[in-house]
Amino acid sequence: MRAEGIPFTQTGFFSDLITDYLQDSPSLAPYYHRRPDLTAFKEQLREKAGQYPMAHREVLSEVLQEQYRGVDISEATAGHLEVLTSPDTFTVVTGHQLNLFTGPLYFHYKIASAIVLCRQLKEAFPERNFVPVYWMATEDHDFDEISHFNVNGKEFRWNRPSGGAVGRMDTQGLEAVEEALGQELGGGKAARELQELFHEAYLKHPNLSAATRYLANKLFGAYGLVILDADHPKLKALFTPYMQEDLLQNRAHAVVGQTAKNLSEVRDTYPIQVTPREINLFYLDQNGRHRLVREGDTYGVLDTDLRFTREALLETLDQHPERFSPNVILRPLYQEVILPNLCYIGGGGELAYWLELKDFFDASGQAFPILLLRNAALVLSEKQVGKAEKLGVSLQELFLDKNRLINRKIREISNIDIDFTPQREHLQQQFKALYHLADQTDPTFLGAVKAQEVKQLKGLDKLEKRLLKAQKHKLADHVERLSELHHALFPYGNLQERSRNFAEAYLEIGADWPGILLDHFEPLGGEFTLLIYP
Repeated sequence: MRAEGIPFTQTGFFSDLITDYLQDSPSLAPYYHRRPDLTAFKEQLREKAGQYPMAHREVLSEVLQEQYRGVDISEATAGHLEVLTSPDTFTVVTGHQLNLFTGPLYFHYKIASAIVLCRQLKEAFPERNFVPVYWMATEDHDFDEISHFNVNGKEFRWNRPSGGAVGRMDTQGLEAVEEALGQELGGGKAARELQELFHEAYLKHPNLSAATRYLANKLFGAYGLVILDADHPKLKALFTPYMQEDLLQNRAHAVVGQTAKNLSEVRDTYPIQVTPREINLFYLDQNGRHRLVREGDTYGVLDTDLRFTREALLETLDQHPERFSPNVILRPLYQEVILPNLCYIGGGGELAYWLELKDFFDASGQAFPILLLRNAALVLSEKQVGKAEKLGVSLQELFLDKNRLINRKIREISNIDIDFTPQREHLQQQFKALYHLADQTDPTFLGAVKAQEVKQLKGLDKLEKRLLKAQKHKLADHVERLSELHHALFPYGNLQERSRNFAEAYLEIGADWPGILLDHFEPLGGEFTLLIYP
């Protein structure tokens, strides 16, 4: 296995907002706290150490010990659970939904990024402890988004009714998925290991939260990963003051709304990623997860008959905090309140909405974590690299849109010149003389000259496109091979990591798949990783 890197900013797969963040654009400085570098972590350590209460550590440790009861854990994870009670211990967090069989590959890339960063922080600050935490999105209720995964281009879907927090859902009905997956994987040691992993996770655990904990622990537990389910009454109790504030004062609605507006005005390609509501909490019980809304002097739970007076709602919050579930606006604050956290590692979309939250954190009196774009990877074989070389395609060129790549290569290998740029420049020079003539004689003639120039330039464009199309037809074999290679590495024009499941990598590379990620990822390096296997 070897690895190469391409700067994130040169892949073409990241938004202007994330590209500008990576390039330290001054216009974004008001929207984050500190840059993701080791110097900044020193200051972040000092700030968080003075802010995180020992009482929160004790509750966190108690909850984690409870959640890990009966789980077979590694020495590294056991050590991390133990040191979390120390004021010298801090976390690096990444979060993700409870995708079936981990869903797309970037689930793994997030966790691996957190583990490697903790190792680097330990080396830089040996007197401190750093724990990688996977925050399970157990309270999310978007079942359709997590209910399937793809292997070898085939979808495996869990067909069952949705509703409520996904972490609480039982695992009934997954026998059919297990059987279909087994047929696809076929025989062999790696295939049997994957089947056993699926079986143990989903057919021997009562709910999706427990199944996902088992799976993530089996894959990454040896490296000290700690897995947290924040859907717990003791953890929610720590967050009660902030939930009460949201119910009564609606601070997030005002502050985040203004920050998002300001951010969108910095550059017109910065979209508003998330929009806060007046109340950013759901009501969570055995009947589902439904939005809380203010209805005059009372509060209601949408799509239910539940109604509360102000006093009754606050009493319920005090006695049953587990019934209140933060939405995408409040969840980051909840995370930072209950954890001694320094850094959040996420994808481009996640970092985009975190950038809307800085002022809200300031107003809430909580330190804003360092934001780090997770590692990303393209997994390809030496054989595929060889194919690219034979086609005259560099590894970086593979990131081009398929049509742009094909057009570029056909122009390069064609025995005739398909680039009409010289003709355009010659034509434009001729029309400059006509503009000068018209200006000296009859200015009203300018419009006719301009119209003729546009017409002739468009004619050249059409001729160039027809010539390119003809050459594509002539070089159809080359086009087909380029197209097949690009589709294999970028399915339907998207990053491989957004559709492929780790089972494919496991079959191709072996059981050391997690270790390979840890060996080759560099979280602070700012590069997209190409993992090339024999």
